[in-house]
Amino acid sequence: MSGIHWLPASGDPTAFPPAEKALREPDGLLAAGGDLQPQRLLSAYVRGIFPWYDEGQPILWWSPDPRAVLWPEDLHISRRLARTLRKMDLRFSADSAFDAVIEGCAAPRAKSRGTWITRDMVDAYRRLHEMGWAHAFEGWLGDDLAAGLYGVAIGRVFFAESMFTRVDDASKAVLINAVDYLRARSFELIDCQVRSEHLYTLGATTLPRGEFLKQLKRLCARPDEPGNWRLDHERFFASDCTARP
Repeated sequence: MSGIHWLPASGDPTAFPPAEKALREPDGLLAAGGDLQPQRLLSAYVRGIFPWYDEGQPILWWSPDPRAVLWPEDLHISRRLARTLRKMDLRFSADSAFDAVIEGCAAPRAKSRGTWITRDMVDAYRRLHEMGWAHAFEGWLGDDLAAGLYGVAIGRVFFAESMFTRVDDASKAVLINAVDYLRARSFELIDCQVRSEHLYTLGATTLPRGEFLKQLKRLCARPDEPGNWRLDHERFFASDCTARP
């Protein structure tokens, strides 16, 4: 992998090369190596960088251009989706089943033989969750977890990592619930990382990497105190009279 920066396993965990030095092909590949310790991960996110690699590969660090994002106020719910979601009897929560959500995201998909969420990745994000930086949103049908998503929250940015569903459209319902909650907490930007038609139907768009990095500098400047969102999420939706869709 010539042309990319190799990170030592020890040393300064914040010493990433500038995101602008990422390769054009493959789009956004910036660095390899290092580790998945919390300080390195948090440092990567505020610099517009995230890990993404397969089992057996070195840790690969990416910063694609353009960057897929969702402005919470631009969330789009089609009439068809709204009708579908009204028929669902989903119950929503946050940070109630982080382990189950990330395991659901890590499970192989029907159209894929493997997963990029390695055991080391699972362990790393569990540590971030225990520290209050990583969060999960869950959708339940009775006592069964129907869908979920997880990501990292820094400042006014939620860096979405992955989602899964076991029921058609349930992950969309969880995302809508998550966006409503994030807006209530004054989050201004949701990072979706890479382009996806699925996300575009919900209002996602793209930003040139330079503009995305400017937004991160502004929105991550003063991060909130990390913590668990379970009770706050319950209080918000218990008192909210404008639940969607």
